[in-house]
Amino acid sequence: MQVTDLYVSAPGKAILHGEHAVVHGKVALAVSLNLRTYLRLKADTFGKVCINLPNIDTFLSWDLSQLKQLVTYGKVDEVQCLDAELVRRLREFIGVSNGSLDTCSMANLSFLYLYLFCICFLSELPSLTLTVWSELPTGAGLGSSAAYSVCLAAALLCASGAIPPPLKEWEHTARWCQEELELINSWAFQGEMIIHGNPSGVDNAVGTWGGMLRFLAGKIIPLSRVPLLRILLTNTKVPRSTKVLVAGVKDKINKFPSIMVPVLDSVDAISCTCEKVLSEMTCEPITGEHYNILEELIDINQHHLNVMGVGHPALDRLCQVTLAKGLHSKLTGAGGGGCGITLLRPGSTVQELKDCGFDCWETSIGGPGVQQHSAISVKEEILEILNYY
Repeated sequence: MQVTDLYVSAPGKAILHGEHAVVHGKVALAVSLNLRTYLRLKADTFGKVCINLPNIDTFLSWDLSQLKQLVTYGKVDEVQCLDAELVRRLREFIGVSNGSLDTCSMANLSFLYLYLFCICFLSELPSLTLTVWSELPTGAGLGSSAAYSVCLAAALLCASGAIPPPLKEWEHTARWCQEELELINSWAFQGEMIIHGNPSGVDNAVGTWGGMLRFLAGKIIPLSRVPLLRILLTNTKVPRSTKVLVAGVKDKINKFPSIMVPVLDSVDAISCTCEKVLSEMTCEPITGEHYNILEELIDINQHHLNVMGVGHPALDRLCQVTLAKGLHSKLTGAGGGGCGITLLRPGSTVQELKDCGFDCWETSIGGPGVQQHSAISVKEEILEILNYY
């Protein structure tokens, strides 16, 4: 083991603009959230590998002697396609072989896969304990699984010696270099493939680099500077199927191409305009006009998403209630329920919205990607949880 005690974190994500249109070759903008997942890796001598996930009430351990039988040897710096045979064996190992996995099983499967691959070239499998705590709700479309996968990849690659710990003795937080981040992202994508099957790669890229990413035709471009804007996230807690919603948009485009293609083109223009405005806000004084434009873009895009058929009465209510307070909202992600995002101007308060019964959190966008922390830089309440297990 190269590291005896390690703290890392990675952010969640939200889609600002481009939901569904991105599936049809248009630009989407994804941003990091100042809601993070935190991981503590601790080297042990108990001959076991343990994982503690208090958010989902999961606490498991495996003997190293059992895991040695599953080791697949390879090079950690050469990320290949997902090893389907190892995934099959791991499903049998944890007792889930039918491919239908709940949140707990998916988290365990992803961890064991990354552990075996990232550590496998060491002469001995290390005994360690991983504890993960997240500020992100699961299953809300805010990138919780990707933040988890990014934390796993960073911690295990660091523990194996494949990448060095970036934190110097006098620093509180530090980030890896570009080449190391690319390796972290590649392995985090493997974890996402196990959990989601065929992910776009956007969520783990946001978790790795943070800030804002431009996604177009499968290409992900991190943007260097993003203003740290305040936002309100609201979870409608309405369940939905992304697959069904995506298929519904496709059917509507096929049925009404002359109507829907211009809608997609308009969403593309909204994403590009938003990107331009945000870029301006990083290099010149921020004005009320900047906020006016961003709010108009939010309203227009929300109407487009309703035209696509991915709205929901719960999201309509959010838009109506926030508009009555002078705020502007839209869905973020697949729609059909899920989460909404509200732009907050400086000085805006949100207590009245919470009093209306909305399940919401105030946060900001554009924060850093995956980081290593000193213990003193981790929030006290989170540090207590990570050190308790």
